[in-house]
Amino acid sequence: MGLSTKILGGLLVGVATGLVLGADGLAFANTWIAPLGTIFMNLIKMMIVPLVFSSLVVGVCGLGDVNKMGRIGGKTIILYMGTTFVAIAIGIFFGLIFQPGVGLDMSTEGLKVAAKQAPSLGKVLMDVFPDNPLVSMTKANMLQIIVFSLALGAGIVAAGEKAEAVHKFFDGFAEACYKIIGGIMSLAPIGVFGLITPVIAKNGPAVLMPLIKIVLAVYLACAVHAIVVYGGMLTVAGLNPIKYLKNVLPASLLAFTSCSSGGTLPVTLECCRKMNISKAVSSFVLPLGATINMDGTAAYQGVCALFVAQIYGIDLSMSQYAVIIITGTLASIGTAGVPGAGFIMLTLVLTALGLPLEGSALVAGIDRILDMPRTSVNVTGDAVVTGLVAKSEGETLEV
Repeated sequence: MGLSTKILGGLLVGVATGLVLGADGLAFANTWIAPLGTIFMNLIKMMIVPLVFSSLVVGVCGLGDVNKMGRIGGKTIILYMGTTFVAIAIGIFFGLIFQPGVGLDMSTEGLKVAAKQAPSLGKVLMDVFPDNPLVSMTKANMLQIIVFSLALGAGIVAAGEKAEAVHKFFDGFAEACYKIIGGIMSLAPIGVFGLITPVIAKNGPAVLMPLIKIVLAVYLACAVHAIVVYGGMLTVAGLNPIKYLKNVLPASLLAFTSCSSGGTLPVTLECCRKMNISKAVSSFVLPLGATINMDGTAAYQGVCALFVAQIYGIDLSMSQYAVIIITGTLASIGTAGVPGAGFIMLTLVLTALGLPLEGSALVAGIDRILDMPRTSVNVTGDAVVTGLVAKSEGETLEV
């Protein structure tokens, strides 16, 4: 039985248990079952900082030569960040259209669910740059951690052979983080059971209906991003979008079924090779994309952040929507290309808005269903940006 099946099983068992307990058994659920969900969420939060920090440092180190990083790396990062920015905006749009959480009232007595006041743009820009990165890590300030990670990675690249040991350390540290995350995710069925049971016991079966809206919203957001955004970019670059996306289809389909950007990387490299993209460009842009390009995940975060805000009856202001876009864009570059990592990054967006993490429990049980389209879009975006960078470097693509 695969992990996704086990998680779905945990969700169904939690739903059934919550329905059996009902409001009369809520105290039992909160005392004996809810702690399982709390422990699971604490384990996830424990790994967020080391996972993002190490994966970003390794990703930047993968750029290689500093001069190459300045030219090709600049183009790559701008394209990846730009498309992610657009993707999360599209996710917010579909979250507003479908309104999946409207009509649900999950606020509980004594629970503070009000979103934090969004800071001014000037303060956001100043706060991005840390004066003490260790303090940033202890406070889980993700924006500052991301900036420090990028700077450290660039420094390791600039130092060259002298810093090779540091590079190897972070490479090994990142792999250790992936293994720990894998172990934590193996506990997800129990965690989801602990998170969902008290929710169902209090709110009843009506709370499950909006999940259908979430699935539709995420799938449509991913489809629109792939067709409109990627297709438009390829057209502007003088490439045939239909032929290009058809050439990338094997990688996109494998990503859809495996839910792993990293696992699909060899197939994506082969697709790019068949389009006559040089190894120098593809071997540089694609691995970087598997680490920092998470357009599908960004769209998912936009939809789910609005869902959680809506079920708790929180009206977000325009500045708070901007916080979702900025935080989601920057946080998504630290998402490792492994199954389920998008759910972990969703907690970062919810934390930045001051929204209750418990709301994400409703999404966890169907996370595999949502992971399929967003991973496919992630991998498709990797291949599209690789082609655009290759084209900008004067290469002739066979499309």
